[in-house]
Amino acid sequence: MSIIPENALRPLKRDGLDPVAELGRIRAEEPISKLDLPFGMNAWLVTGYDEAKAVLGKVTEFSSDFTNLVGNAGVTEDQNPGGLGFADPPVHTRLRRLLTPEFTMRRLSRLAPRIDEIVADQLDAMEKADGPVDLWEAFALPIPSLTICELLGVPYEDRDDFQRLSTARFDLFGGAGASLGAMTESLSYLDDIVKKQRENPGDGLLGMLIKEHGDEIDDRELAGLADGVLTGGLETTASMLALGALVLLKDRSLFDTVRGDDDAVHKFVEELLRYLTVVQMAFPRFAKEDMEVAGVRIAKGDIVLCSLSVANRDGVLGEDMEKFDATREPTSHLAFGWGIHRCIGAELARMELRTAYPALVRRFPEMRLAIEPDEVGFRKVSIVYGVDALPVLLD
Repeated sequence: MSIIPENALRPLKRDGLDPVAELGRIRAEEPISKLDLPFGMNAWLVTGYDEAKAVLGKVTEFSSDFTNLVGNAGVTEDQNPGGLGFADPPVHTRLRRLLTPEFTMRRLSRLAPRIDEIVADQLDAMEKADGPVDLWEAFALPIPSLTICELLGVPYEDRDDFQRLSTARFDLFGGAGASLGAMTESLSYLDDIVKKQRENPGDGLLGMLIKEHGDEIDDRELAGLADGVLTGGLETTASMLALGALVLLKDRSLFDTVRGDDDAVHKFVEELLRYLTVVQMAFPRFAKEDMEVAGVRIAKGDIVLCSLSVANRDGVLGEDMEKFDATREPTSHLAFGWGIHRCIGAELARMELRTAYPALVRRFPEMRLAIEPDEVGFRKVSIVYGVDALPVLLD
């Protein structure tokens, strides 16, 4: 971390729930700007909404393949986590085609009753607790953890390890080596799970993929897909649940909004996704050719990083985008990314958020922070933004 220039870390920092103010100024003056990176890498930071969509939508001009990172900062080929995020077509196209049917609303609807049960069980456990409750540990983290384990068909008793590994890969305070090490450890475990599923396929996502497409995908690819689903759907949704609860606690009038009809809850969740944008940066894009984007010349081999959190505050999306407005009509935000790498689990995340927030405020209408708002501890430098803890009093 000590060798990375401050301006390169700025997109991974925040001031409370807001992106660093300097990034807003950069977006207004230079929506695609040079970014200082070590090791001689030529990089660009994209902060404008239209510019980010332009970059993320270019499939043939940019590459996201992991091999582009090999040789930089000690990254080696065997650290490739697999999955969709670091893959290009045609590999990406083939893997996403196999995975997409499992994330249609028709398939996901079978999880809805189980999500209801998971949320209710966590609220029951919270109600029995004495004194302050850590909303992060008791509510935000276990709900997506249980849901993803249910989806994949992996043992729930291993959730503690995966919560740790999921957090470690997104927290850059430990350096790139620690992040990649967490990926390797996670894949090692999932390799064993895949082998067991090959022998006796279950009813979860892994079992379904093996039963329907077993000859089209090898064990390492399956482990990579499972790893991407588990970590992509765990840490991100957990951070959304915690930060969204903080938004509620800072403006108690929102309790009535979340207790409202489905349309009000839908608007609330979509505005939270835009306003919080917990995944702060998209996967890096590597220019495969010389090109021009929004009047900026980008050379072959350049790295382009899109700041989703800053792009989602761009005024082109509407008025007062720096403010949270629960009544705002849903925008075409970039909280789930854009283009071929848009988050495949977006609808599952929405299901969890739409279920959890109303249940929380109905069960605990007097809930309040157990500390002052300015005492909440946020992550210092992380691709996925979140809190370290969120202590509340329930009555």
